[in-house]
Amino acid sequence: MADTEREAMEYDVVIVGAGPAGLSAAIRLKQLDADLTVVVLEKGSEVGAHILSGAVLDPCGLDALIPDWKEKGAPVTIPVKEDNFYMLGEAGQVRIPNFPMPPLMNNHGNYIVSMGNVCRWMAEQAEELGVEVFPGMACSELVYGENGEVKGVVAGEFGISADGTKGDGYEPGMELLGKYVFLGEGVRGSLSKEVIAKYDLSAGKEPQKFGLGMKEIWEIDPAKHKEGTVTHTMGWPLGSKAGGGSFIYHLDNNQVYVGFVVHLGYKNPYVFPYMEFQQFKHHPMVAELLKGGKRVAYGARAITEGGYQSMPKMVAPGVALLGCSVGMVNVPRIKGNHNAMLSGKAAAEAAFDAIKADRSGDELTAYEDDVRGGAIGKDLKKVRNVKPLWSKYGLTASLALGGFDMWCNTLGFSLLGTLGHDKSDADATEPAEKHKEISYPKPDGKLSFDRLTNVAFSFTNHEESQPAHLKLKDPSIPVDRNLPVYAGPSARYCPAGVYEFVTEDGKDPRFVINFQNCVHCKTCDIKDPSQNINWTTPQGGDGPNYPNM
Repeated sequence: MADTEREAMEYDVVIVGAGPAGLSAAIRLKQLDADLTVVVLEKGSEVGAHILSGAVLDPCGLDALIPDWKEKGAPVTIPVKEDNFYMLGEAGQVRIPNFPMPPLMNNHGNYIVSMGNVCRWMAEQAEELGVEVFPGMACSELVYGENGEVKGVVAGEFGISADGTKGDGYEPGMELLGKYVFLGEGVRGSLSKEVIAKYDLSAGKEPQKFGLGMKEIWEIDPAKHKEGTVTHTMGWPLGSKAGGGSFIYHLDNNQVYVGFVVHLGYKNPYVFPYMEFQQFKHHPMVAELLKGGKRVAYGARAITEGGYQSMPKMVAPGVALLGCSVGMVNVPRIKGNHNAMLSGKAAAEAAFDAIKADRSGDELTAYEDDVRGGAIGKDLKKVRNVKPLWSKYGLTASLALGGFDMWCNTLGFSLLGTLGHDKSDADATEPAEKHKEISYPKPDGKLSFDRLTNVAFSFTNHEESQPAHLKLKDPSIPVDRNLPVYAGPSARYCPAGVYEFVTEDGKDPRFVINFQNCVHCKTCDIKDPSQNINWTTPQGGDGPNYPNM
């Protein structure tokens, strides 16, 4: 709130987000200079509460940051032992052999992990070095300096009433000011979005592209459990409806991660990503694995998929974007955590040099140079054409052409150059009249579940007396435009059942936002065809409380 007076605290570096990027930056800063003052602000109720990732971890980021991570007890203990790829049909599957795949696709030396638990461990390492880590502190605003630079954030504002006024228990929060501010909010962070727009950081870049990743943790029959096994599938049930695929990772304690990714560039507004995921579990191969088991957790998260050509400029005066705030996921490998860690390390080194030179509030150009010219840029440049090939030509062609291009890039050249993405995911959505409605099987309550039942397994909670953190730019658009033109896609693309069109007693439909269900995936902010929904942070501590995700 603009008229609110707040206390201020000053640090050398203020970091938003206790994910792998933000925590890596904090750790590296204190490794370089123990006297630097560093604070990490996390909107989740605890570190890891909002972390959702596959995840098979390439440990190169950890190796660079904390070389003795094994001795320090990092929860990175399940090496990949077996790597399987399948093309699914409705009734069966075909194994895709590993030998034709480029070396970068090999998971040898990688680990199946809970990134939530890895981040909890990293926060402990940061605190031991003297970093201040504050969970439950949502950063709701940026603070700008006299010259237009980012100089801090507002964090910890509580007690705003549903009508937007200050309630009885209102707490104004504080201004956390730094010589530099790092934004490691993850995909489509609200402050990162503001910075990208304000400083026009996407100028000259391809549109960013996204996927929606949904994940369940299952406890299965010990006889079927194969610790260290990694399985990826493509094909059914998505077919030609949308790009995407699945992952099944066997961790310890007879648990498996079962996940499904739907690329959000799909054309047909009747596509229902959540129901595609639920249908997938009824494939004979998957159903046999899960039979007799039980789902113990659920969550969802958007994934940045635009790659090398979609990464915006990463720095503006006083601020740097880290990890998925930029988009550093290697799409064919389905891996971005290693690059997030490396980006945090690079940003920390650039800030350390700047502060040592008595600079502040300027652009950390050395960070951007490191990312684009170093290990991260090389990792992403090799696979830059896989996503646009898939989007333009479909799965089969992209497997052949994408594989060929990755091999060429591995050998140091590309016949395709750098392909573009053309449209944003919102612009890719076509009017409903161009498509047929899709009929999905009803969940059986054993292998597949309705959204609201599953959301309960994300342990999501929002204080209902606060304003909805999902803001409509124009409240009339959902009913007046999105419903008649696009058949109300928000009722389907949201994996948590936040949005619905309600018709009562013959009256005109009204648009309802059940913000209490929100798992902070950001899909609505990305896929809404009118770009009418703005995801903002609720008060600190609200949202999902993911265990072991």
